[in-house]
Formats: sequence, C-alpha cells, structure tokens
Amino acid sequence: MDDLAATNGTSTAKGSSGADGGAGGSAEVRGSRAQPKTDKSEQTRALILETAMRLFQERGYEKTTMRAIATEAGVSVGNAYYYFSAKEFLIQGFYDRMTYDHAADARRRMAHTRDFTERLEIALASWLDTAAPYHEFSAQFFRTAADPNSSLSPFSNESHPARATAVELFREVLQGSELAPKLDAELVELLPDVLWLYLMIVVLYWVFDRTEDTERTREFVRRSTPMAARVINLSRYRVFRPIVRDAKGLIQDFILPTIGKNAVK
Repeated sequence: MDDLAATNGTSTAKGSSGADGGAGGSAEVRGSRAQPKTDKSEQTRALILETAMRLFQERGYEKTTMRAIATEAGVSVGNAYYYFSAKEFLIQGFYDRMTYDHAADARRRMAHTRDFTERLEIALASWLDTAAPYHEFSAQFFRTAADPNSSLSPFSNESHPARATAVELFREVLQGSELAPKLDAELVELLPDVLWLYLMIVVLYWVFDRTEDTERTREFVRRSTPMAARVINLSRYRVFRPIVRDAKGLIQDFILPTIGKNAVK
C-alpha cells in the first residue's frame, strides 16, 4: 500500500532554514504537501504524525503501513498520503518536531548560565531527554538514515530545516556564553556546524546504547563535553593559532561541503 505514494500527485513544499526554519516546529519537507495554514489542516497533519509515532513504537517501523496509520488516525488513506506522500516523510516530520522541542527545552535549561561547558552539556543532555521515548525503535530509522542517498540522512537537503534549527541552537550555546567574545570571529562562525557534528556522534552512540536509560551515552556526554570545551577554549591562544587555521581549513574544505545547505524547494 505504501507504493500508492507513487500514484498520488504531490507538490513540493518550500522548506525554511535557520531560525525561521525551526521557529514553529512545522517546516514543510519534500513529500509533505504544501497546505493552507488552517487550524484544521494543521490538526489533521499533527494527528497523522502522532498516530504514526505511536504505531512505530508499538509495532515497529517496518510493520506499520500507511493504511494502518490512516485507520488509527480516523482519516482516509488518500488523506494520509495528501499530507505525507510516503512513510519516510513521517519520520522527516518527526525529526522536525523533535528538533524544535529539543531546542525549546535546551534554551529553557541554559537560560541562567553563561558558562560554555555547562551550556554545551545542557544542550546535549536535553537532546537525550527529548529523544528518550523513541530509543527502542531508533535503530530501525538509523538503517535508512545511514544511506547517503536517503532523504532521511541528517546530511541531506531534505533534513535542512531540522538541521538548521539544531545549528542555530548551538550558535546560541556559544554566543550566549562568556567564551564567544574571546574566540576568533571566523571560528565562532564555523563552530555551530562543528558542534552539530558532535551531536551526531552522540546520536550514533545513543542509537546502539542498550544500557538502562542510555546511561553510557549520558556518561559519554558528561566526560566528553568538558574536553571539547577545553579544546575550543585553547584555540584563542596565539601558540595554537596555526593548528586552529589548519583545523578551520579542514572543516571548510572537507566537512561543510558534505552537509546539505539548502532546503528542498
């Protein structure tokens, strides 16, 4: 039944980026039909998405069909495909929403500290808490997201809205700290993307962590965050400038070009 997506006409929605892309947690992605922003359409879209997440948790991603999602949500199959042209785009919608929830929670938690190390650890711990309800079936999503040609890849253009929201959060982590004014301006510009990559390492570890409450991942964050902060702090000293310049060159030439920078239009 999921193949019905190929026969349902879909239009490509314009994605958004940066602060605008994550501000409302409802950025449209390719495969998600552009809708008039009415209360009813937003409620139907949210209902389909929430139903899908519940069924993925109960039955697993592979065993949950679009027909089952539509039936549980009380909408027609055609209506479900009208909002999400394929099952994978439900996951993309989930990514967008969870990233927005994570950013809002992290901002609230770090509002009263300017210490960079604390702010960075708060942002990472907040992601683990936000994602915790979905850990049991995260490996199923990872199999698809690990495909570099998949729209679910965190590096894809389709994932740009969620990624832009996360990068903007890490920009706030840095610029709201006491450390930002002490660093080279060009490094300050690059660091949010690098910190997002650090989050991706944490996510990868989390996917395969089977300890209770993913305690090993949480310990990894507690121990690695101060080390990362120290390395960044050292970059402001003159003796480390040549290394910093080399690191910036590697990031600009080899890492940033692999990350989709544009929302799919």
